[in-house]
Formats: sequence, C-alpha cells, structure tokens
Amino acid sequence: GFQAVEWAIIYPAKIKNLLLIACNARVSPWATAFNESQRMALCSDPTFTKQSSVEGGREGLKGARSIALLSYRSYDGYNITQKEEEINTLFAQKACSYQHYQGEKLALRFNSYSYYTLTKCIDSHNCGRGRGGVERALSQIEANSVVVGIESDVLFPIKEQIEMAKMIDGAKFYRITSSYGHDGFLLESEQTKAIIKTILKS
Repeated sequence: GFQAVEWAIIYPAKIKNLLLIACNARVSPWATAFNESQRMALCSDPTFTKQSSVEGGREGLKGARSIALLSYRSYDGYNITQKEEEINTLFAQKACSYQHYQGEKLALRFNSYSYYTLTKCIDSHNCGRGRGGVERALSQIEANSVVVGIESDVLFPIKEQIEMAKMIDGAKFYRITSSYGHDGFLLESEQTKAIIKTILKS
C-alpha cells in the first residue's frame, strides 16, 4: 500500500488504476508505537546485538511477532479463533499457545535484523515529505483510485482510509466488514474480490 501510494504520486501519467487497501498516507504514532515495542523485544534478546550471527535475536523475534499479531487482528477476532472450549479451564492457554506458535514459525524462516529494518522502513512512511504535506502529495495522483478500509483494523483504522480517499481527486471508498482486523484484507477474500470486480467492470 505504501509503495502504491508513492508510485501513484511519482508516476501520475503511468499509474492508471490504483487500489489501496488498509494502508495510510503517513505512518501514525500508534503504528510507530507498535513497531517500537517490537524493536524493544528484539533488542532485549542478548544475542540480537551479535551482528555477526545470522541466528542472533531469534527469541526477541518471537516476542516481536507476538506484539505484531495483536495489531494485525482484533478483540473480536481473537475471541472467535482463540476461544477456550473448556468452560472450567483455569488459564486461557489457547491464545498463549497461538502466540508462541506464530512467534516460533516466523523465527524459523525470517531474519531478526531484516525484521528490525522493515519496522524502521514502515516508520519512515510519509508521502507528504518533501512535497508540501500529505494533502498536497495525494492531490498529485491522477489514477482512477479506490481506497478500501477494514472496520475492525486497529493498525490502520478505517478513518485513515476515509481521509485518504477525500484527499485523492475522484477516489471511491469501500469498506470491508470483518472481525479479523488488519488481516481482513487477506481473510475476507470474497469481499475483496467483489470490490475488485466492481472496479474492473467500471
């Protein structure tokens, strides 16, 4: 989404159609706080500072991933997928197990230093930098634009997409109804498909 915004501003004559889903024009302090918390988790791992080690920071990466998951999903989403079936359970272990599983899964296939760098890249996102601000930057977009927000997205709240659509000349706004937060753009494929079909038909 960030890259698509940039390309549409840099190459207004080349980008004819633009579909932005669950992103914004400038990273929010809220999203940056999530990213900083993830970096804190990475840096708390003593092996992360050993730059020569490709394996360094794996435990920190697990913690960082766990924090990130909370921003990708939502309260309702967790209550649907991680609900305890046993009515007399003492501790809510299903959600704990899920966080550990996802952390371990990422740590086995991703590099902690790359992850750290990606969070910094996200924090640098500001399409208005050097262009007189976000509103002026978005006004340069000439593409047939559609902006889509997800109602339960806590990472990129839907109001950010509504504001972005207002700043892009002629942009249409659509919403996805989902209990799965930011990940709704992946999980609500039927709604996404319906929006794309509408765009293609027009």
